Amino acid sequence: MGTVYVARSAGGRTVALKTMYAAIATDSAARTRFRLEADAARVIGEQFGARVMDADPLAETPWLATEYVLGPPLDEAVEAGGPLPEQSVRALGAALCSALGQLHRSDVVHRDLKPSNILVTAYGPKVIDFGIARAIGDDRLTRAGAAVGTPAFMSPEQATGQEHDAAGDVFALAGVLVYAATGRGPFGHGQAADLLYRVRYAEADLSGVPAALVPVLAQCLAKEPAERPTTAQLAAQLHDGKGEFAEHLPPELLADIGHRAAGVWRSMPQRLPAPAVGPQGAVGATAVGARPSRRRFLAVGGALAVAAAAGGGAWWWQERAAARSGGGTAAQDSAHRTRNIGPLWTYAFDSSVASDFGLVAPQAIGGVIVVPTGYVTEGLSPASGARKWEAYPGEHGWQTLVAGGRLYWLLIKADTDSGIGSAVTLQTADPRNGKAVRTLARFTSTNDELETHQLLCVTDRAAYVAVGNGKYHEVGYFTPAQTFTLRAVDIGTGTGTGKPLWSKPLPTRPDESKRLHFLAAKVIGNRLVTLQEVKEWTVHVVVRDASTGAVLWERPYGVDDPDILRGGIAADSDHLYLGGSRLWALRLSDGSVAWQTSTEHAYGPPVLKAGVLYAVGVGTGLTAVDARSGKVLWTEQGGEVGEASTSWPPVLGTRYAYYKNGTLLRAISLSNHRTSLTYQTSGKQFYADADSQLVLSVDRQYLTAYPLR
Repeated sequence: MGTVYVARSAGGRTVALKTMYAAIATDSAARTRFRLEADAARVIGEQFGARVMDADPLAETPWLATEYVLGPPLDEAVEAGGPLPEQSVRALGAALCSALGQLHRSDVVHRDLKPSNILVTAYGPKVIDFGIARAIGDDRLTRAGAAVGTPAFMSPEQATGQEHDAAGDVFALAGVLVYAATGRGPFGHGQAADLLYRVRYAEADLSGVPAALVPVLAQCLAKEPAERPTTAQLAAQLHDGKGEFAEHLPPELLADIGHRAAGVWRSMPQRLPAPAVGPQGAVGATAVGARPSRRRFLAVGGALAVAAAAGGGAWWWQERAAARSGGGTAAQDSAHRTRNIGPLWTYAFDSSVASDFGLVAPQAIGGVIVVPTGYVTEGLSPASGARKWEAYPGEHGWQTLVAGGRLYWLLIKADTDSGIGSAVTLQTADPRNGKAVRTLARFTSTNDELETHQLLCVTDRAAYVAVGNGKYHEVGYFTPAQTFTLRAVDIGTGTGTGKPLWSKPLPTRPDESKRLHFLAAKVIGNRLVTLQEVKEWTVHVVVRDASTGAVLWERPYGVDDPDILRGGIAADSDHLYLGGSRLWALRLSDGSVAWQTSTEHAYGPPVLKAGVLYAVGVGTGLTAVDARSGKVLWTEQGGEVGEASTSWPPVLGTRYAYYKNGTLLRAISLSNHRTSLTYQTSGKQFYADADSQLVLSVDRQYLTAYPLR
């Protein structure tokens, strides 16, 4: 019936401006519908709909200006982030019951309630698009026997052209909630005739709906209107009304809402000459090129229309407008759209020392994200990124490690003048406040002023460290006079004596080297598996007996940039998995090759989950491989993989795998293998906080959090 633009008034207010198509502006029935749409939008009010700023249905080009709602349409929110959790569906449904109740009390029915007509904001859903709404019992604009609406969400009576009253809106609302909970409507997809038949005669498909919601929605989807609950009855079954609406939304949806709020003002309009004023004083603006729809603006930042809401003049500005005849980009025209949204929070840290060594590795424990950033270790809130505590020299760990539900750290002294120092100390700490709890071990013949010690890994019985002795030089510098050893100490379950188990010498480093001895380490069974720089920039896989330190086997590992291996070790009880010119599986028993992929593609370091190996391939993007056989299970579909980064392992959630591509962090669906979400990022390294459902991104200056799903 019309086109909707994002617009701005002369006073700077952002609005949605709907204009009627010129081809139907001379149709009196269409004009009447447009007027009724404006009236219905006023009836529902600004709490449950978009506030009407102004309208002129009598103008040569009828127009309606409403507030610009900061939130995605429900269908786009579900497409981008997947089905909503039950608590979100319940809160959404209860709020929509209130919205429909407001309409019904004014004897108005919506008649076209569907996901695309519901905008989700932080304060609640907004119902829009009242193009076919009408007063209950008023059939003057409905041809007898005609089915008007959207087939997938029609009521049975509406599908047969009969009277659609308040009970019909309840039926449609149930369909919307099924979609929100499952990602599909209750009657599936298909041709309009097939959908209308299913709506009238078939049972609704409620598979995938949370069990507690099935009987509630089934009652709403009854074929007989009299058997359906009222909006008030349905609201009482859905939600108790406690809490803010935003508290019930998943974090990525809240992030999307915030991103849209910022994006509205990201591009400043340019004023063009005012168009001629029509005979009735209305604004008659003509945009150069195609006018993008409101959804296109929201999805890809297409075009921004800046207009005076009351007809004092209009300006149109376009950053990008692809002609409807085919001038759009491939990404715009793709049936599979992605959403580019912002982070949940960002925290700036002092990385003057730690990032030189790649030591800023955030780890989550006890509702805190622990971040060692050089001369201070900080504990951050996962919810906001706010600093909860900080520990300074003499009280803090140069390196921290979370293992077995405990927080460990190595102590250094950063401000003494002797250069000799004293023994390096291993402690446990309280993640709630950053205070030391217990000293587990003191390493003799070490200098705790050196900043090149490493806490490699901890089990419930032992801790493995690389510690050094010799005079302190400069921040981050080795000297040939310093000696380093790989050591294991007995720590028991936090009450051990710190008794030395074994010690093995490590190679000396050249003067002013910054290359630490180990890139990653992990104890698997009775094996200590390490990725070790045996000399600068030369990496070997070295596997030792964890009890004695004896080398069981060792083999070179050719990699151009050793720092990409700091993301951890991918291994199971039998195999170690490596990337490089191909993907490899090495037997932990002797280092022999169990399988390898072809050399057609190079791969970054992999990550292992549930018997599947995930890695980013050059030219393929995200790739999934069977860990036992090496068979490629699937590769990323439909994405631009030319800038796919192979410098860090993917981060895995339950629904998506995340990796960096160009300046974006991409979320690849593990079900359809396509990009579902993208986030702008400057991060170099990425970590998972599974407890708080966060992807943590680190660069030299910032720690940034994104949703992990």
